Amino acid sequence: MGEKGMKPTSSGATTADCCDMTVKCRCRWRWDTPGFCSKCHDKLQHRTCLLSSTFIFFLCSFAIFGGIGMLFAWLALSPFQHQIYASVTRGGCQPDSEGSWAIGIYRGPNPFALKALEMVGEHVDRSSAWPVANPVLTCASVLDESYPSNFVADPFLYLQGRKMYVFFETKNAMTSQGDIGVAESVDDGTTWQYLGIALDEEWHLSYPFVFEFDGQIYMMPEGSKNGDLRLYQALEFPLQWRLAKVLIHKPMVDATMLEYDGSFWIFGSDFHRFGAQKNGELEVWHAGNPLGPWKQHKRNPVHNGDKSMGARNGGRPFTHDGQLYRFGQDCGDTYGRRLRVFQVQTLTKDKYAETEVSLGFEESRKGRNAWNGMRYHHMDVQKSPTGDWVAVMDGDRVPSGDLSLRFYLGFMSLFVLILLNFFVGHTIGLLRCIFPSSRYLNPGKKTDTAATWIRPQLASRVYKSVLRLNRDNASFRHRLQPRTCLGVSCLVVCCILGLVSMCVMVRCFFGRNGADEPYPLQSQYSQFTLLTMTYDARLWNLKMYVKHYSRCASVREIVVVWNKGQPPNPLTEFDSAVPVRIRVEGKNSLNNRFKPDPQIKTRAVLELDDDIMVTCDDVERGFKAWRENPERIVGFYPRLIDGNPIEYRNERYARSKQGYNMILTGAAFVDSQVAFHKYWSAENEQGRALVDELFNCEDILLNFILSNSTSSRTVEYVHPSWAIDMSKFSSSAISRDTKTHYSKRTNCLLNFSGLYGGLPLKKWGFKTRIDGWDY
Repeated sequence: MGEKGMKPTSSGATTADCCDMTVKCRCRWRWDTPGFCSKCHDKLQHRTCLLSSTFIFFLCSFAIFGGIGMLFAWLALSPFQHQIYASVTRGGCQPDSEGSWAIGIYRGPNPFALKALEMVGEHVDRSSAWPVANPVLTCASVLDESYPSNFVADPFLYLQGRKMYVFFETKNAMTSQGDIGVAESVDDGTTWQYLGIALDEEWHLSYPFVFEFDGQIYMMPEGSKNGDLRLYQALEFPLQWRLAKVLIHKPMVDATMLEYDGSFWIFGSDFHRFGAQKNGELEVWHAGNPLGPWKQHKRNPVHNGDKSMGARNGGRPFTHDGQLYRFGQDCGDTYGRRLRVFQVQTLTKDKYAETEVSLGFEESRKGRNAWNGMRYHHMDVQKSPTGDWVAVMDGDRVPSGDLSLRFYLGFMSLFVLILLNFFVGHTIGLLRCIFPSSRYLNPGKKTDTAATWIRPQLASRVYKSVLRLNRDNASFRHRLQPRTCLGVSCLVVCCILGLVSMCVMVRCFFGRNGADEPYPLQSQYSQFTLLTMTYDARLWNLKMYVKHYSRCASVREIVVVWNKGQPPNPLTEFDSAVPVRIRVEGKNSLNNRFKPDPQIKTRAVLELDDDIMVTCDDVERGFKAWRENPERIVGFYPRLIDGNPIEYRNERYARSKQGYNMILTGAAFVDSQVAFHKYWSAENEQGRALVDELFNCEDILLNFILSNSTSSRTVEYVHPSWAIDMSKFSSSAISRDTKTHYSKRTNCLLNFSGLYGGLPLKKWGFKTRIDGWDY
């Protein structure tokens, strides 16, 4: 028999029976929206609800937002797996909320005029490009399979004649604790060889302060997790050490020792001291020799306040021109945000005073794309036997807790997306969340089955609040009809918020840390010069071009070949993270693109038209491919030149024939020391004259010249994840008229074939790279 108010169906079941999801709670879902659930059998009443409009709504929402997420991932995330550390041992170099710390080298005439290794201009042939760039040590440098590393940090130098040793913390990927590793250099810090783990304890180790005293080599690492400060002595330097003594029975953090004014001093922090501010406390201890006994300074702690003021040590203290200096960490925005340096003015057993001075170190403007763009918190600077100063510094491209933050944001975005989905479904009537009406909450109706369950739990105040919520909810639903202006506005806002939430979620869960990182070759990094050619009518495009590409990790300088018009001021008209140099030419010629330029300080030059926009990750992949074979033209636009007679065709034709023999230099890496000089040699004067006559084909000429000079392969293709040709939006591009442009280039091919005795370009197939970058 049907209940009161329920209409029986032909099968004898009521409509409420068909999709009744009633439970004894204050909020229940109704799946009985008309349209898809009209009949059901008693035994299958809940299964048939899968055909309800509510289920269809959820299914469509999942499909729509899933498709949007996939589209966003396709557009925003690189389809190529970014394996920065191809030689890393299994399990190491994994994402870590503590960061992705690495170590770099700096040199200079004094501690306050240090330059990064890449600015010094060191050449290493085996790296296939120069200059060698920072960082010189990464997690991939730790090659011991028993100690896979997630990052390396806290470097300390030890100079032994012409050799350099650097001791550093390496975070073990398996145990998540720090061990002390060591590497050696025999070429003034340009290249390093990892030697092994110097010290491994059952607790976390870091900050391996190494020094020499009385003919013995000692190490004083931080082991605050063990509750004390220990001194180790080298048995067989640099890999075997023994415990010499426990110096201080307190959990000292980042402790360093120095000899000053006839005494030995330890600067360190004890964050377990009562009232100590984490990363804002500094203590001083003194003794007659490194073995102690150590006594506290009378004014300990000498600092205890704001963590951004540099109290926590950031490296070895040093003396310069008779003055003592101390490094401190600014941990204001994030842990280890930057270094500060202080001149110690007074250091006695009962007095301490210091004042901050300029470090003389310019931060990178590349942000997360620079290896130390987001933070650097440790430096050890020493005077080398040659009289110059050398320093090691650690740095990171992401702030502390970045991985955890991305996961939190991802889950929050997912939660917001779910709430919005339910709200939209409720608004358009496909989902109904019904609060108990007064008949279920009225204690006077003893016949209601729900009353016996709800009544004992609801006080008078709660009962009135639920009734008010019921009335407000009904009134809100009445006003928020999908066909009203308010309803449409709410739906539009919800859709926009849903799209944003979906994109944020995909970026947080499937994206990386936001950095377009460089790709090492043989564990080394390098830099290149970006060169483009333009004139005054395209200045607006050049500004956008400079802003984008100057942030790419391996770009050292941008050279603009200015062919016509009044050149801009590179210091005021560009938002650039690297130096911009305008090279004004007297003649408007496309040949100027390949003119030898002695001011270019890198072997690699990326010839990139100012109307081509690709991602920094694509640029870095192309640079890695070129470093593997620097004698080639490595670029993003392949062409196949063949046929009788020869005809110039687009990339689609090359792919249809499954091969290419030319790379357009509008977006390609070349060797500035070889290609430019060959292009401007006397034997290629006729070819350059033809380029001037047609105002076209300089890239084709370079392909002919290099291919004619060797029997080896001279071109290689790298597929960009996406590329935008801005010439389609400009009226000043010479390739805008495709038909005329292709006709000129076909004419060039015929003339160049005559000059070089035929077609020297050899065909090479796609999909020959193991990493899949040429698919």
